[in-house]
Amino acid sequence: MLLPTFQNSAAFAATLDASDALRDFRAQFYIPTNNGKEHIYLCGNSLGLQPKSVRAYLEQELIDWQNLGVEGHLHAKNPWLYYHHFLEESAARLVGAKPIEVVVMNSLTVNLNLLMISFYRPTKKRYKIMMEYMAFPSDQYAVENQIKLHGFDANDAIIELMPRAGENNISTADILAQISLHKDELALIIIGGVNYYTGQLFDMQKITTHAKNCSQEIVVGYDLAHAAGNVLLNLHDWDVDFATWCSYKYLNSGPGGTSGVFVHEKHANDNSLPRLSGWWGNDESIRFLMRKEFKPMVGAEGWQQSNAPILSMAAHLASLNIFEQAGIENLRNKSIRLTAFTEFLILEKIRATKNIDVEIITPSNQQDRGCQLSLRVKQNGKQIHQKLTAANFICDWREPDVIRIAPVPLYNTYQDVFHFTEAFFS
Repeated sequence: MLLPTFQNSAAFAATLDASDALRDFRAQFYIPTNNGKEHIYLCGNSLGLQPKSVRAYLEQELIDWQNLGVEGHLHAKNPWLYYHHFLEESAARLVGAKPIEVVVMNSLTVNLNLLMISFYRPTKKRYKIMMEYMAFPSDQYAVENQIKLHGFDANDAIIELMPRAGENNISTADILAQISLHKDELALIIIGGVNYYTGQLFDMQKITTHAKNCSQEIVVGYDLAHAAGNVLLNLHDWDVDFATWCSYKYLNSGPGGTSGVFVHEKHANDNSLPRLSGWWGNDESIRFLMRKEFKPMVGAEGWQQSNAPILSMAAHLASLNIFEQAGIENLRNKSIRLTAFTEFLILEKIRATKNIDVEIITPSNQQDRGCQLSLRVKQNGKQIHQKLTAANFICDWREPDVIRIAPVPLYNTYQDVFHFTEAFFS
């Protein structure tokens, strides 16, 4: 994408906002306030803001629960028995999948464990799992315990992808080389699509294609917690085996919001895959016959466990409908420009001031990142974060020395990031 020539001024930021085709979507969200003054909220990578439409979606389910009780499963405006179907098409479009390949259920780490039960099938020779350095702790815990469940030693079985000495990010070339090196012992690759700490966006297409070319026995999955709703995904065409993501970050569906799952269509009818079964994954046409034998739904729905958490799903449906209106391609285009402007402002300040020793550890290439920038502050980082919080800026501190900011295209503005940068370096 050809970016404009940026200028470091409030007037230029205002000009960019005036020409932003997505600027009206900000009005669809509640912006947190303090004493009547709006915060500058740059923490959508941890918890997205509440869409104003959520209340009406929740209210509809509360009214149906109030008036119908258990009959809401069949007679609610949006019958609860089929609620997950209302999210399938929009969720599929968001991750580049077919509707049969996605389902919304449970929470992220629960789904990751459920999927690894099916797709981590180690043998004496092929038992290792490859993941990135500084993966989110929950992923590390899940992988370690799945390995232990199969009687292997995590210290031996985990291949951790490391950045080169003196670098912050892991090169695609190094990842591909490691896959080639371990192709005969790799059972599973599980990588965060966007690393939570550095903000690096991994080349999932190249990684998946290379792994499959090395061996069709290598299973490839992704944790898309920081990728879904942030970057363009094409999971079906990339031949990804499975993926899961949460809905409370860029997908703005509320704290602890429900999770999405992708299982490639090629696995849709493979009933030989082991799974932890639950009655909501059983064939919908015979579910209420209460038979003993489990007959899974075809596709990702067959991994469901329990009936849907309707209130959480309603919040998610409200947000997905906003994504349908905006279009993920349009959001990605704005995200690239908005993040590039933020980077430009920060680098301008770094060159002009000596009072803060700061480094952007997120890749500078726009194709290698989403809308997050991670700032390594080498001295007094926590104090700077506290100063920003006191000044009505909401961003994220990660030990030991990183402040993460996420200029989210749905509700952040160019003026937001200009004011943030001025405050950060003041």
